[in-house]
This record gives sequence, structure tokens and C-alpha cells, in this order.
Amino acid sequence: MSLRDLRRTVGQFLMIGFAGPTIPAEVRALAREFDLGGVVLFARNVEEPAQVADLAFEARRLSEATPLWVAVDQEGGRVARLRRAFTLWPPMATFGRARDTDLVRRFATALACELNAVGITFDFAPVLDVLTNPDNPAIGDRALSADPAVVAEYGGEIIRALQDAGIAACGKHFPGHGDTGVDSHLDLPLVEHPPERFGEVEWVPFKGAIAAGVASLMVGHLLVPAFDEESPASLSTAVVTGQLRGTLGFTGLVLTDDLDMKAVSARHQVEHAAVRAIAAGCDIVLACGTDHDQHARVVESIIHAAEQEELPVSLLDAARARHRRAKERFLAGLAPRPLSAAMLAQVLATPEHAAIADSMAAFA
Repeated sequence: MSLRDLRRTVGQFLMIGFAGPTIPAEVRALAREFDLGGVVLFARNVEEPAQVADLAFEARRLSEATPLWVAVDQEGGRVARLRRAFTLWPPMATFGRARDTDLVRRFATALACELNAVGITFDFAPVLDVLTNPDNPAIGDRALSADPAVVAEYGGEIIRALQDAGIAACGKHFPGHGDTGVDSHLDLPLVEHPPERFGEVEWVPFKGAIAAGVASLMVGHLLVPAFDEESPASLSTAVVTGQLRGTLGFTGLVLTDDLDMKAVSARHQVEHAAVRAIAAGCDIVLACGTDHDQHARVVESIIHAAEQEELPVSLLDAARARHRRAKERFLAGLAPRPLSAAMLAQVLATPEHAAIADSMAAFA
């Protein structure tokens, strides 16, 4: 890849947030000039289903060269960006209590149906953290279980159901956020386990996800001295390339958690953190805030780092190949025209989906 090619496609390394229910001019410009990788929707972008469907359709078609991911955090429980007129799913901890594989599969199939209806193509789910600290402020009832085998089994079921329906799944938060006492939105958590503990507990669900063919895995902003005493996992070559790529053998897309979170942004300029994350082996950096000047700085920093050979061409080429494979797998063909409000009303929050949610809630 030449530097000229890189400048034209450097946006593929970035998924960004924005404010409001329509796509801002700044996002359009980034997509047009740099081939933006994707957008991330939050509650601030959601008014009602037909508007989301129109927004997703427009977003996916922003780049003529490569379609954009339209991503969302739709886990269930307290982490659900789509609420009004969508099914309100109980938290994932209910599955660890229910121990009902069929219920997990029915839930994930219904979730995928609703995401597909409004044009979402990428879900930051499932959470694969093993909740070994019940007082964990960041994970809590987002986790499937405190048992690694249960998280692996049900996480794999969610991944297969989402991806069988055409939604790219993203397991999180490698190398494991389940035994932390600090929320990485606020500060940098410290995970002080010996290396062998990760293989026995934290990585069991991630190995299961890889076996299930998960499209992507998210690396958390966690300081793990067993592998790197200085850098958070999301910026660590030892963690991303050494452990996730090397030890676990993952060949899919690797994403950072949001670089605007305080665990990183309180210590690093976001544009510098983005370069470090890509150098570490991440394929996509998330910058979920609404500062489009910052997004532009991230793009320019990646280009500058490549020009200075801080980011080797071979590394960038390998990442672009993974981008291409993932998008060919999930975004092949033209985006379907958005459904009308009347048609969406027949697909979202149906009695069948409500019955699944009620079955889950019985174990809340």
C-alpha cells in the first residue's frame, strides 16, 4: 500500500460517534475524503425506529468505495441504546441463572431481527467478561455468569445467532474486565493476576468466541502487569499482538474500547493513543465522542505515523485485509431500503419478543 492509498483509505481504521438524529456535515466529509470505517449510534442519535432506519441507510452509503459499519451497544439491561419501540431486554446475568441454552438462542435471534430491521450491522456484544468480582461497577449484571464455561457457552450461542442473521458480533473486553473494582470510563483498572490465571478463567470465553467464528473482539482499557507493566491492554503490543493474536490465534478484527474513556483520555491525547493502538495490532479505534476536530486529528496522526514509519506498511496492509474480509462477509451487496414505520411496527417489540423478554425476566 502506498502512502497515497493510505491517505485515501485511512478512515477505515476509525469508527466515530456524532451528535443528533442526522449525519453531520463533518462526518460526511471524513467519509468522502478518507473512507471512514463506521459510525457508532448512541441514545443521542435515536428518536424513533424509522428515523434510525433512515440514518443507518444513509450512513452505510456515505462511502462509495467501502460501506460503513453502523454499530451500536445493544446488550440488554442497562446497556441498550435502542429503547423506545424496541424490545427492552433484561440484563445478560439472567441467562447465568436460567441455564437455558434455547432461551439464549431465541433472545439473540430476536435481537438480531430488530437490529436488521433498522439497518444496524455491528453489535458490540456479547460481554465475555467472567464476573469474579460481584462488586464490579463496570460489568455487574452485564456479565453472563461467574462461571467461565457458562460465559463461553452462552457467549458462543449469542455470537452464532447474531452472525447467522448477518450482524457482526464483537466480544468484549479482552483480556478480561470481570475482576476489576474500577470503571474504565472513569479511570484505569488494574488486573493483578498471574499469566496462568487468564488461561484458566478470563480467556475461556474468548477462546469459545474465536471457536464460534466471532467477527471481532474488543480490547479493554485495563492495566495488566502480567503482560505489560506500563501500557493499557488496548495500547499494548504484548497484549494485542502477543496474547490475542499470538497465544489465542485470533485472526478477526480487533477493536479498542472507546478512546474517549478516562482510562485512556486522562493520560494520553486521543490521536496519540489511536496511533499506539494501531501499532499494537488493533484494526479499528473507537472515538465515540462528538468532537469532529478530534476525529480529523486522529486521521492525520495515523497518516503522519505511517509517513514517519512508526506504523509499518506491512502492519497497515494486514489490518486492511482483515477489514476487507469482514465487510465482504457482512456488508456484501447494496444496503436494503429502510423499512417504513408501519412495517417496523410489525417487526419490533412483537408479542413473541416480549415473551422471550418475560422468560428472561423471570430469572432477574
